[in-house]
Amino acid sequence: MGKEETKQTTKKKEEKKNNHKVEIKVDGEKWEKALDSAFKKKVKTVEVDGFRKGKCPRNIYEKKFGKESLFIDAADEVLQDAYTMALEESKLVPVVQPNVDLKGIDENGVTFIFTIITKPEVKVNKYKDLKVKKDKVKVEKEEIDHEIEHLLDRYTEYVVKEDGTVENGDLAIIDFEGFHNGKAFDGGKGDNYSLEIGSGTFIPGFEEQLIGMKTGEEKEIEVTFPSDYPEKALAGEKATFKVKVNEIKTKEERTLDEDFFEDLGMEGVKDEESLRKEIEENIKAQKEQDAENKYIDALLEEIGKNVEVDIPEEMVEEEIDRLMKRAEQSLAMQGISLDLYYQFTKSTEKDLRDQMEKEAYQNVLYRLMLEEIMNLENIEVSEEDAEKEAEELAEKYQMEKDEFLTQFGGLEMVQYDLEMRRTFDLLKELNK
Repeated sequence: MGKEETKQTTKKKEEKKNNHKVEIKVDGEKWEKALDSAFKKKVKTVEVDGFRKGKCPRNIYEKKFGKESLFIDAADEVLQDAYTMALEESKLVPVVQPNVDLKGIDENGVTFIFTIITKPEVKVNKYKDLKVKKDKVKVEKEEIDHEIEHLLDRYTEYVVKEDGTVENGDLAIIDFEGFHNGKAFDGGKGDNYSLEIGSGTFIPGFEEQLIGMKTGEEKEIEVTFPSDYPEKALAGEKATFKVKVNEIKTKEERTLDEDFFEDLGMEGVKDEESLRKEIEENIKAQKEQDAENKYIDALLEEIGKNVEVDIPEEMVEEEIDRLMKRAEQSLAMQGISLDLYYQFTKSTEKDLRDQMEKEAYQNVLYRLMLEEIMNLENIEVSEEDAEKEAEELAEKYQMEKDEFLTQFGGLEMVQYDLEMRRTFDLLKELNK
C-alpha cells in the first residue's frame, strides 16, 4: 500500500504544469576530480594501520574502505554545479529550491534528477473598478483630550510626603520579606522597593493593607497566593509578609503651564493651542496610515477573489519558513527562544507552522497576482531608477549605498520593491 501511495503522489506532481524534471549526469574529468576531493577529506578522518592520519595512499584507502565510500561526498561536491547545468540546459526559472533525487551513482559518474518548480500560471479576472473604498478619517475632540491627559500623567512627578499616611495612588518605598509556614521563600524579599499603590502589581490584598501606614512604620501582612500562581509550592497558599515603609511619595499633578511645555520638548509647542494642534496632526497621521493599510488589505482581498491559480505547496512551505524565521527573530528580541515559546504555549513547531499556513498562502497568492498585474500593465523600473532609489534610501537610513544594497538584497530587490509600489499606486488609481 505504501508503494502505491508513493506512485500516486509522484504521478500527481508530474501532472502539474509547473513541475519539471531535469536529468543531469556528471562524469569524466569532473567526476574524477570530485572523487579525488572526496578522498582528500575522508582520509583526514580515518585511521589505517601503518599510516599517520591523513597520510594513507588512495589505493590503500580504497582497498580497505571501498571506492564506493567516496561516492556520496563526491556527489555533494558536484551537486551545485549540476544544478547550475540543469538551469542552463532547461532555461527554467525556479520559484523555490528544487527537489533532487539520486538516480544512479558509481565509479563512472553520478546522475541527478532535479524537480524544478516554476511560477504557476496566474489569471487575474478583475482588478479594476472594484467597490472598495477608503475610510474617511476624523479626529474627535475627546481623542485629543485623552492624549493630553495621558501626557500630563506621563510627566507627573512624585514628591516626598512629609506627613500623612499611604494612600491609593501613592508610591510607597518599602522593605519586605515573605514567609510561608514560618520559612522565608525565594523571591519574596526586597529592599527599598517602589510600589505604586493600586497598580495591582503585587499579590491581591497586599497593596490595600499598606494604606494607612506611616513612614517608618512596620507591619505584618497576611495574604493568599492566587491558585494559578506560577510557583506551584505557593499557589493557593497563605503567606505572611513583614513590611516596613521607608518613604511615601505622592503624585504632584501637572498642569498645562510653561514648565510642562518646556518638559515636553516638542518643537513649536509652547501653549495649549499649539499642543492640541500637534496632537491632532499626529492622531490624524496615524489614522490615515491605519485607513490606508485597511484599504490596501481590502483591495488585495477583493482582487484575490478574482484570481485563478494553482499554488504549489512548496511555495507555501517556503513562505512558512520565512514567517518562522521572522517569528524567531521577534521572540529573540524579547529574550525568548522558540523552544521556550513552545513550553509557554504548550504547543509544537508543527502547531506554529499550521497556524501560519493561511497567512503564508495569502502572501504567496498576493505576490503572484501583483506580479501578474505588473505584467499586464507593463510596469517596469529601469536600472537607473533603481540606482537612484537605492541612493535615496541609503541616505534616509544614513548608510553607505553598498552597505544598504547588501542588507536590502541587492539592486534587483530595490527594483522589484519599486515595481511593487508602482503597482499598488496604479491599483489605487484604477479603483477610485
